[in-house]
Amino acid sequence: MQRDLTRGPIASSILFFAFPMILGNLLQQCYNVADTLIVGRFLGANALAAVGSAYTLMTFLTSIFIGLCMGSGVLFSICFGRKDMEELKKSIFLSFSLIGLLTVLLNAAVFLLLEHILIWLQIPAEVLPMFREYIRIIFLGISGTFLYNYAASLLRALGNSSVPLIFLGISAAMNLALDLLFVIGFSWGISGAAIATVISQFTAGIGIMLYTFLKYKELRIQRRHLHWNKQLFLEIMHCSLLTCLQQSVMNLGILMVQGLVNSFGPAVMAAFAAAVKIDSLAYLPVQDFGNAFSTFIAQNHGAGKSERIRDGIRISTWTSVIFSVIISLIVVLAAKPLLLLFVSPQEQEILATGIQYLRIEGSFYWGIGCLFLFYGLFRGIQKPGISLILTGISLGTRVILAYVLSSFSFIGVTGIWMAVPIGWILADLAGLFFYRKWMARPHS
Repeated sequence: MQRDLTRGPIASSILFFAFPMILGNLLQQCYNVADTLIVGRFLGANALAAVGSAYTLMTFLTSIFIGLCMGSGVLFSICFGRKDMEELKKSIFLSFSLIGLLTVLLNAAVFLLLEHILIWLQIPAEVLPMFREYIRIIFLGISGTFLYNYAASLLRALGNSSVPLIFLGISAAMNLALDLLFVIGFSWGISGAAIATVISQFTAGIGIMLYTFLKYKELRIQRRHLHWNKQLFLEIMHCSLLTCLQQSVMNLGILMVQGLVNSFGPAVMAAFAAAVKIDSLAYLPVQDFGNAFSTFIAQNHGAGKSERIRDGIRISTWTSVIFSVIISLIVVLAAKPLLLLFVSPQEQEILATGIQYLRIEGSFYWGIGCLFLFYGLFRGIQKPGISLILTGISLGTRVILAYVLSSFSFIGVTGIWMAVPIGWILADLAGLFFYRKWMARPHS
């Protein structure tokens, strides 16, 4: 279903648009959760640690072109809000060419630099063989993930968040079935989990691209759209590269923390791998709500509806905070049962570390919920540089404090967990400062 977010009730429009995005991203997380669950149960703690570290690395790498796609999606939304389909099709051609080329270069670079990456991540010797085996295969799925995220960003810019959900649902079900077949049925070990994920990623990517350009005839590129447009290219670069930088900086910080976690040994690595899956799934709805909010802002920014934007900010803030508090209560109270989905009851050290992580992080989900709204707001009004500043504050604080606090023996690994919510809150305060400055200016 396609939605025009410049008209109709604000709350229901954003919520109905956000819901398929939330459900779709939950299914996307199932790619790695399925690997983690099956690998942890059937291949052991070292395999779980390997998959967890690989997940952090892949999240960073894919965040580069996902950020590019999200940035282009803002421009697509603005063109749609203006009802300028010619400009939209020119943007599609230029952005796909740019992001596609960068994806190919990224894929080649990570293969060439793999051994240097392994050294930087401080992978323990007992985990390294499995990590290398898994990551070499999982890298092959980068192009499939690009195809999916590009088409999904385009469809969401037009107000269609349901179709990406359908393709992810098919892909996630396939991933789970192939995981069971390859890992348990064929005994392919950790390679089987990686192969299952790659096949599923390409299924979603190729499928949604074919659907988009077969179903939406108004998006089909014609010869007159296949030419260089410097002004449009600069707009795409501004939105896409800054959003890409924001996304990659955010995940680079997480990757740097992963290296610190790895230095505490396989037990902490395994706890972190399991807890991060729960953590990510817990605040994923507010992350996607922030992305839906960004599309709402961009469409109305293109249509020149400033008052509707202000109303949307107020309604979305209350919605995000209330939901975050509810999820916090669930995660804090059910930390152990949630971890037992990934870790056997005998792994007491892993369980204790994971519970500590979830109870510290889970108490502050309202902080990251508000932060995602700030990201969406500034991206939607074509000020992605501010989102980048907020990310720098959040992740810079997280990385610096993680290394400083964990260096004290009486704090240890707990310092890594404590640094995260502190970063969220400081970035929220900065976001509020920039928002008030923007509100103080006249808007048409």
